[in-house]
Amino acid sequence: MSLSGGCQCGAVRFRVERTTRASICHCRMCQKASGGFFGPFADVEGLTWTRGQPKCFRSSNLVRRGFCETCGTPLTFEADGGAPSLSIGAFDDPSAIAPTLQMGEADKLPYADGLADLPGIPPGDQERATAHFARIVSHQHPDHDTDAWPPGA
Repeated sequence: MSLSGGCQCGAVRFRVERTTRASICHCRMCQKASGGFFGPFADVEGLTWTRGQPKCFRSSNLVRRGFCETCGTPLTFEADGGAPSLSIGAFDDPSAIAPTLQMGEADKLPYADGLADLPGIPPGDQERATAHFARIVSHQHPDHDTDAWPPGA
């Protein structure tokens, strides 16, 4: 099983032979690094950078975090002496990587457990929402490998 992924702009791409443990971390550093409620990461085997390389930021005395220097997409979590874990959302098919462990629960945001219970767009607003999303033209790299990016490069 081989999985690929990369950043939003396509400047950095990777391929892995397989994922092992997948987790979410609620610590404050992972919240800030991901810009989300938690950091979702997968441990991997057989990592190859197929286009570009991430830049790194040392977020603590024990951890470096990799990101695309062009678009800012968070890509890696790397503890000193360990192999990089990859951001689950950076994979082309993140639905194939289900977290099986939570960490950093002392910093879990108080509303995190209730997110799945939030209501969706009300039926009366569906038409407007559909029209809004139909107007969006993504400039994001597609969820598959390309020979060159951006198109025509």
